[in-house]
Amino acid sequence: MPLSSHLLENAVDQLATLPGIGRRTAMRMALHLLRRELHEVVRFSEAVRKLREDVRYCTECCNISDRPVCDICDNPGRDRSMVCVVEDIRDVIAIENTRQYKGLYHVLGGVISPMDGLGPDDLNTKELFERIKKGGVDEVVLALGATLEGDTTGFYVHRKLKELGVQVSQIARGISIGGELEQVDEVTLGRSISDRKPYEQMVKR
Repeated sequence: MPLSSHLLENAVDQLATLPGIGRRTAMRMALHLLRRELHEVVRFSEAVRKLREDVRYCTECCNISDRPVCDICDNPGRDRSMVCVVEDIRDVIAIENTRQYKGLYHVLGGVISPMDGLGPDDLNTKELFERIKKGGVDEVVLALGATLEGDTTGFYVHRKLKELGVQVSQIARGISIGGELEQVDEVTLGRSISDRKPYEQMVKR
């Protein structure tokens, strides 16, 4: 049913494109924005605009950053001999919240998924392998979701890293099969990192 305002309808249409947002929720959000003070809405829209225009990817780990090198990679207190490989930024946040891991990260930007047309070359795997070739990394920790795609990606990365002679471990499976890291509670995820095992040992189970 057409709305009385084309501007409102356009706003609802755009809000409804966000993941998990249906038209009813989009309508509530649009009407809420109409009730806000103009300067608050401008500040909101400016924050979204700057997010899209100015956020970049760290040249070291491919994490989201405001600068060429993210704060984690730039922190001299981090253990630079250890790199944790994750699917995306949400996994970095989840692991950081556990306060159990003090190394660096590498964000793949996805997982291998033939059904979705995603192969190794569509991920940040080349950057990872080049990073390891430079030296200084003793251990790579695979912290990917307990899904078929996560396991496929882990197997591929492990095979490539084994050729480079670096130790590869995997977080302990305190995570249910099919689970995503961001949905795991901090205690379980922290324990999974602390109790990580060599990758070959995990695969043989």
